[in-house]
Amino acid sequence: MPLLDHFHPPLSERRHWESFHASWANEIMAALNEGGLPEGYFAETQVHFGSRIEVDVATLQERQAVPPSQANGGVAVEPWAATQVLFMPAVFPDEIEVQIIHNSGGPTLVGAIELVSPRNKDRPEARRAFAAKCLAYLQSGVGLLIVDIVTERHQNLHDELINLCQQDAGYRFSSPPPSLYTVAYRPLRTEAEGDQIELRPAPLQLGGALPTMPLALRGGPIISVELERTYTMARQRSLL
Repeated sequence: MPLLDHFHPPLSERRHWESFHASWANEIMAALNEGGLPEGYFAETQVHFGSRIEVDVATLQERQAVPPSQANGGVAVEPWAATQVLFMPAVFPDEIEVQIIHNSGGPTLVGAIELVSPRNKDRPEARRAFAAKCLAYLQSGVGLLIVDIVTERHQNLHDELINLCQQDAGYRFSSPPPSLYTVAYRPLRTEAEGDQIELRPAPLQLGGALPTMPLALRGGPIISVELERTYTMARQRSLL
């Protein structure tokens, strides 16, 4: 099915993009778990819109309000040594991702598929936060696939990642960069070339078909992620 604009009328007035992105992530997970992954691997979806840190902060503040001598069990503990408490601004990016886990030796993250949200692109600090998360995956050897079909923001997060890596313009999309795109990243370490990241960028177009992209699993094989088939299934289940 052709790629639709989920962020502008008429479609945005009839369907919520958040629901569709979550549905698409689940279709990708299902396709991988139903035969797209080798034995010993499984996929999970992680979907969090906005900050999911607030509950933890509230819990921490509640615990601080209880004097140590009155804590459960009545065991007094030494108060923290900090003389002041500071609250630094931060951006916790949306998460719409499929994680690929390897069971050997305990569950280990070996690959990730990121579906970009508008909030990931709306401010410089949000774009840096998303790029920093992606770079952390790559520096850990985790294979990565970014898929960006957000039409209401035109910034290119692949280029943001290249800027964060302080690499030259040859690794960015050609100017002007596409606002819709997908990029596969494969961390590599070789004796001859040292540490590298293999890049496979592909621009996307409204009304066009989505490609099948590779995803390199850390310490394992390269698998195929069928964006077109999973997008079609998500559209059909969403009655689009």
